[in-house]
Amino acid sequence: MVASPRQVGPFSVAPIGLGCMNLSHAYGVPPSVEQGATLLRRAREVGYNFIDTAVAYGFGKNETLIGDTLVGQRHEFVLASKAGLFRDAEGKREINGHPDVLRASCEASLQRLRTDVIDLYYLHRWDKRYPVEDQIGALAEMKQAGKIRAIGISEVSVATLKKAHATHPITAIQSEYSLWTRNAEQGMLAATKELGIAFVAFSPLARGFLPGTMHSNEFAPGDIRRAMPRFIGEAFQANLKLLDAMTVIAREVGCSMAELSIAWVLARAAHIVALPGTTNIAHLEENWRGQFVDIPHDVMTRLDAIFVGHVAGNRYPASVRAEIDTEEEQ
Repeated sequence: MVASPRQVGPFSVAPIGLGCMNLSHAYGVPPSVEQGATLLRRAREVGYNFIDTAVAYGFGKNETLIGDTLVGQRHEFVLASKAGLFRDAEGKREINGHPDVLRASCEASLQRLRTDVIDLYYLHRWDKRYPVEDQIGALAEMKQAGKIRAIGISEVSVATLKKAHATHPITAIQSEYSLWTRNAEQGMLAATKELGIAFVAFSPLARGFLPGTMHSNEFAPGDIRRAMPRFIGEAFQANLKLLDAMTVIAREVGCSMAELSIAWVLARAAHIVALPGTTNIAHLEENWRGQFVDIPHDVMTRLDAIFVGHVAGNRYPASVRAEIDTEEEQ
């Protein structure tokens, strides 16, 4: 069963894509290459046809995993990757949007992904040392050369998006959006709808929080949630209490908390594509079912009442908040 597709520029994709970061880093010890490949193959069997990666995911290992696993199916799915945010072998972050760096990054990504063209190529982070117009201009040159088919941008404000879009039409913006992260409602959802830009919502399950299976914040070494304020101390305990009311609603609707969370994101606007990630095949299949859940208007209102104004802690620590350009939640 497949729900009505959604448009990401010229591409028609399933309402739910697969974010692949989890397969290579960020949430503790990643799965083995073999386990990651098994999940990718199952995703394709289930129906996922929008696969999202980045050079920053696992120091290029994630692109290699996708390229090696799905090379024979390349024409069957829309492939997205990103440049401008990098990690070295020790995991240290670097934002570098110099046009020469972006061009070199694209060439390396093409090799790792074992493809001649990347369908959607994002500026992963705007490097504030250079005008965003220069960075998008570099991506436009890649498109002109046939190395990418469409241009995206991630975690920027409406003002920055409009500057980028004036330089070259932007196909998609990728930003965090979920029941507990609402920055996009401060103008971005309206702007993307007006401009005909797809909104790709990463972390629609709030980094594993919303499914209701996270009862402890004792994360493994290397798990990025260890530094995220919403998962620390009293804030985490306060946020856990929000799930009690959501659990009741999920039972009433007749779905899991994960399915409900993804269905909520998709119901917010027709130009949104949800982008959950997972290392677990059962969760992969559960997430996919979220597109088939119909949420009545009154349930949407009740869900909003649980979270809006009641989430404790910022979504990022101060160091990461300084790197991005999104509007702050009100």
